[in-house]
Amino acid sequence: MKNKELAKNVKNLRNRKGLSQEELAENSGLSQRTIQRIENGETEPRGDSLIRLAKTFGVSPDEITDWTVQEDNGFLIGLNLSALSFVVFPLLGVLVPLIMWISKKDKIKNLNELAKQLLNFQITWVMVFFLGYIAIILSAYIRIHFAGDISPSLITPSIFLNIIFTGFMYLYNVFIVVFNTFQIKNYKVARYFPKVNFIGK
Repeated sequence: MKNKELAKNVKNLRNRKGLSQEELAENSGLSQRTIQRIENGETEPRGDSLIRLAKTFGVSPDEITDWTVQEDNGFLIGLNLSALSFVVFPLLGVLVPLIMWISKKDKIKNLNELAKQLLNFQITWVMVFFLGYIAIILSAYIRIHFAGDISPSLITPSIFLNIIFTGFMYLYNVFIVVFNTFQIKNYKVARYFPKVNFIGK
């Protein structure tokens, strides 16, 4: 039943694009026999095949397999919470969610969109954190260099500023993750701000 629905979906998308099976095979880089097997319900496009078809049709993989994509809100919550690993080391807030996303990519509804937003936020946060940290250290070095001596009055403000900056950055990241945990739990749209779109939509 599932294969038949998917076969119908692929065929409808192909017809909408005005492509023959041969043209679809050529444009997607798949063999014509593979296209025939998919449209006959003999097999399901997965992984690279699914991505190739999606690009050819100009749609997301989810739109091809919308009926097969699982709803797993628990995994989405887990993905979001995995970003808290930044507390151990900042880069882990990017690496752990990335690994989780790759393991289930295109298999869970809304996963791709959520993962991209989360990763874009975490990458932005890491960059701001390290740049801010470097700026504080550099400013302290410049003050000491021009003053010509190392005195508590020169070092203490930088240490205090570093503690305030680090505390704020960590608390803000935790707040965003916790806030979006409740958003996802209540089936609402997760919002990550600010973020630079390093990973495209």
